[in-house]
Amino acid sequence: MDSLQTIKQRFSIIGNNSQLNLALQKAMRVAPTDITVLVTGESGVGKEAIPKIIHSLSHRKHAKYIAVNCGAIPEGTIDSELFGHEKGSFTGATVTRRGYFEEADGGTIFMDEVGELPLTTQVRLLRVLENGEFLKVGSSKVQKTNVRIVAATNVKMGQAIQKGKFREDLYYRLSTVEIHLPELRNRPDDIHLLFRKFASDFAQKYSMPTIRLDDEAVEMLVSNQWKGNIRQLKNLAEQISVIEQKRIITKDLLRTYLPDANQNLPAIISEKKLDSDFTNEREILYKILFDMRNDITDLKKLTQELIKDEVKNQPEEKTQLLIDKIYGKQEEQKSNAGLEFIDQEEEDNYQSNPTLISFDDAETIEETVSLQEKEIEMIKHALDRNKGKRKLAAKELGISERTLYRKINQYNL
Repeated sequence: MDSLQTIKQRFSIIGNNSQLNLALQKAMRVAPTDITVLVTGESGVGKEAIPKIIHSLSHRKHAKYIAVNCGAIPEGTIDSELFGHEKGSFTGATVTRRGYFEEADGGTIFMDEVGELPLTTQVRLLRVLENGEFLKVGSSKVQKTNVRIVAATNVKMGQAIQKGKFREDLYYRLSTVEIHLPELRNRPDDIHLLFRKFASDFAQKYSMPTIRLDDEAVEMLVSNQWKGNIRQLKNLAEQISVIEQKRIITKDLLRTYLPDANQNLPAIISEKKLDSDFTNEREILYKILFDMRNDITDLKKLTQELIKDEVKNQPEEKTQLLIDKIYGKQEEQKSNAGLEFIDQEEEDNYQSNPTLISFDDAETIEETVSLQEKEIEMIKHALDRNKGKRKLAAKELGISERTLYRKINQYNL
């Protein structure tokens, strides 16, 4: 059996990343079998190399190898392309046509972008995987095929299944063995090697000296995000090789070819960071307010017990009246201070018996005012951040607009 290094040389695979090596080793191990393989990874990572390796190392290597881009075939004709059609089965079907599954009988079919298949075609493909049977478009005759399917996708299959865009049973049939190719940004040690290889290839192709990067340019090249992966890197090497007259590429010159070179600067992510910081600050303020409310509630309970102990000799009706005087009845009082008395007679009774109150009124009022100040401060900040728009401010505070309007009038904001 061929070694890993031999396979890399044979298929022009460059790099020694551990994830890349693992993917290649899995491909080599499953190649002699007829197991269905699903290759996953972002667009541009080189997924098309895996089915070629599998086919070349299998007992099917002398049969046909057909690569099909499922995302490039229109939905109305994909069944005809894959399974063939009978003459007259639809407008324009002037002759009987053999599909890819019939043509590749005994060989391998590579179905790229399999996640783009229509649901009706997925049903047909599932039947092929289960028993090797298919029907041509416009035919009722069942045909058999003996093909090995290697599929590839850059779609997150779990999300596609949840959204109903891909059949779960088909996914499990395709992914008997799943091989994942790593993104280029996760192969930092391989980036410059690949660039040098591409630069050398294009220098030979266009008969010109090979471009080279200085140390700072190499550092920038490696730190780039490479959203287009190897395909983007190859295009970059070709573009610079053709356009630039200078053969030594500097950091500043390289930056003009990298659209996302400045994405790691703090200025780009500052807005997200500010939003995150604001959210955390708001959560902390809410927690402080809730803790203060709980403390005040506990203080009230303790105070009530002390009051009752001090007025044991007083009638029960008078005791309850004193408690109501101190804390107020929320539904009946118009004042928000919570310390108004119901009538003058009750106030006189309270003033004539000051020893009945065994707690410091100033502390209770101070706690209430402190809570109100926090609430006023939060409302002011929310209104300032939303430029006085009450609807947005209310949404940020987690209250209704009507409640916010009442608070604004209450605190005369």
